[in-house]
Amino acid sequence: MFAVKVELHRKRDGCESSRVTASARDRSAALRRVRRASAHLLRDGTVVSRAGTVHNVFPVAVTAAEGEALRDWVVREEATRTIEVGLGYGVSTLFVCEGLLANGGEVARHVAVDPNQASRFENCGLQLLEEAGLTGLVEHHAEESQIVLPGFLGEGRKFDLAFVDGNHRFDGVFLDLVYLGRLVRPGGIVLVDDYQLPAVARAVSFCVENLGWSLEEVSEVDELHHWTALRTSARPDTRPFDHFVEF
Repeated sequence: MFAVKVELHRKRDGCESSRVTASARDRSAALRRVRRASAHLLRDGTVVSRAGTVHNVFPVAVTAAEGEALRDWVVREEATRTIEVGLGYGVSTLFVCEGLLANGGEVARHVAVDPNQASRFENCGLQLLEEAGLTGLVEHHAEESQIVLPGFLGEGRKFDLAFVDGNHRFDGVFLDLVYLGRLVRPGGIVLVDDYQLPAVARAVSFCVENLGWSLEEVSEVDELHHWTALRTSARPDTRPFDHFVEF
């Protein structure tokens, strides 16, 4: 009986080992697909929608350097739940998903909020993600972020890292950051694109001066894609009701 038990245990170990190996192979293959998609997009700079329209991806999409920084932050934070406001052509999404897959990917999930995907971008972002094999990893919401993010709060959803590249007016960025400050885990990372714009910089300044966020990284000055990485406060919000610091 003992010998049988040992044999069964060995068989289970063998099955588990096979599953782990298969999972590693799948993840490696998925990473290769994503990297090929990113390299192709960065090299050609265009995408053809299924309607036959040619779209110039740049300068609308983030640069390769910003995408790599975004991926590296995902990996560094060991993030498994990420969210971005502004899917666009999907360049930033590809880099985020590369980071998620590098982290393991078994329980990873990325949420992209973009109300203009069908109209402004002819669904090119979603098309590229499908071609990269990321449909099962990415959850797209076509409503505006000021509608979607409060809904996530009501559902109790939490994220490890966020990327903001949506509405660039002050009120839009301000709302995105305030809601994401409650959705991202305490001490988590929020990356913000277009930091060179006064409205974006001002909204970031509010979070630093009033919410206790910190600037973790700021890119080199770029007139099109200056960006910053912020760390949200790890402490509970105990500000008095009349607290306010000029920003």
